[in-house]
Amino acid sequence: MSRTLVLVRHGQSEWNLKNLFTGWRDVDLTEQGVAEAKAAGAKLKARGLTFDIAFTSALKRAQRTCGIILDELGQGDLKTVRDQALNERDYGDLSGLNKDDARQKWGEEQVHVWRRSYDVQPPGGESLKDTGARVWPYYLHDLQPHVLGGGTVLVAAHGNSLRAMIMALDGLSGEEIVKLELGTGVPIVYRLNADSTVASKEVL
Repeated sequence: MSRTLVLVRHGQSEWNLKNLFTGWRDVDLTEQGVAEAKAAGAKLKARGLTFDIAFTSALKRAQRTCGIILDELGQGDLKTVRDQALNERDYGDLSGLNKDDARQKWGEEQVHVWRRSYDVQPPGGESLKDTGARVWPYYLHDLQPHVLGGGTVLVAAHGNSLRAMIMALDGLSGEEIVKLELGTGVPIVYRLNADSTVASKEVL
């Protein structure tokens, strides 16, 4: 039985390139982001991986990444579930702001706290803890049954929604997870045991 879960952060987005807080704003991939998604698909193809089902967020940068990966694998018609439970962390009032401008407005230390603390919310937005509170139940009820049933599952989502998943899978603390950097378009392959614990993890 496969019991394989592959997590991929979307390729570079237009606002990643511009150094803007993106959150739930629906921006597209850059040319580099498209290339990163294609490279992720090529890596998975080289490992002989194909998927039984895919999950992605309600935002186009993740959806396009998912579609590009599946096209690379010749699985463009695979059933793909889209849900805002997998959306990026909502940055609230910071959304759309340049990160340097935000530092000028609120101060370097305050912006660092909002970005890199586990449970402090930016104004009108979510903390990483809040993001986890919607991501993890969705994982348990919607994704995990496919994996534990022996399937191979693709999740193309966002830095913070994937951090929330990885935190639980890897048993990391709030302090540890905020230090974890996820590259754009880099597949992380988990193999799970029948009891849902992690048998192995590999970053491609």
